[in-house]
Amino acid sequence: MINKALILCLFCIVFFFGNYNVSGQPSLSQKNNIELIQPQYLKTGDTIAIVAPSGILKNRNDEVARAKKLLESWGLNVLIGKHVFSKDNHFAGTDAERCEDFQNALDSPNIKAIWSARGGYGTVRILDKLDYSKFLENPKWIIGYSDITALHNQIHTKGVESIHALMCVSLTKDLNEIKESIETFKSTIFGKPLQYNLKGSKYNKVGNAKGQLIGGNLTMLHTMLGSKTSLDVDNKILFIEEIGEYKYHIDRMLQSMKRAGYFNNCKGVIVGDMSKLRKNTTLWGTSVEQLILDALSEYDFPIVFNMPAGHEKDNRAMILGRTIELKVSKEKSTIVFEE
Repeated sequence: MINKALILCLFCIVFFFGNYNVSGQPSLSQKNNIELIQPQYLKTGDTIAIVAPSGILKNRNDEVARAKKLLESWGLNVLIGKHVFSKDNHFAGTDAERCEDFQNALDSPNIKAIWSARGGYGTVRILDKLDYSKFLENPKWIIGYSDITALHNQIHTKGVESIHALMCVSLTKDLNEIKESIETFKSTIFGKPLQYNLKGSKYNKVGNAKGQLIGGNLTMLHTMLGSKTSLDVDNKILFIEEIGEYKYHIDRMLQSMKRAGYFNNCKGVIVGDMSKLRKNTTLWGTSVEQLILDALSEYDFPIVFNMPAGHEKDNRAMILGRTIELKVSKEKSTIVFEE
């Protein structure tokens, strides 16, 4: 009788700890299946805050003015952060000033979205200074790309969707030059269906996948490794883009991420723009597409190229944290976001 009781007790312990970790939180496999919170889409009369959590906005007044005018033409109200044009060496104000603007936008129930004026470098310096408690009570869209990947990572770990899209400094004098970027940005924040049909590539690794879309700038994703804002890629589809790097730097980052187990249970990779790659005195010897394929050759998930997103004028909006269906062939590929 005692033996039966002991066996039953051991069974219960194994069952419990097989589904929960010691902190009482859901296991990793359970977390991967959690649907993220979707902030409310915008409507006429809503307010967007423009803030600068990163680099200095030197001589960028015109772009911010264009951004304000564009949003107002859509029937939105615009609040520009107090410190957007502040200066502190490399940054748009001190860490405390940039944090103050972002925190105020996070906390305000009247603000429905936060649009970053620019990237550059500096967001990571304020990540751990922000309090997300009021934001989680009243989630709103966080919008940007490049250095703003740090915030996308942070928001993802909080369980909320965000938007990878153009920023204020992306707005050229002739907005027709970035027509597609603006149209997809508007469609996304107002909640219209989102789907992309990508042109084919001989480098595409054929296959289909379904999972939450995550990612952003490769350098920023690599920088987050080992921190509490490093992304959990299991059962998800990873988007990457980059600018101004040597090919061997890109390979080194991918190799480091591999060694950290980043791609072990990844469902697929979407490659955006690899812009303004630098030439080393010792040539790499292959295209950047082949570099990526070689680095990820041991995995069987699909890999698609030619996603127009990143540091080019054609920078299409994407909802990070949203489940997508990815279909990849050599001739064409599709990305369909669930509604």
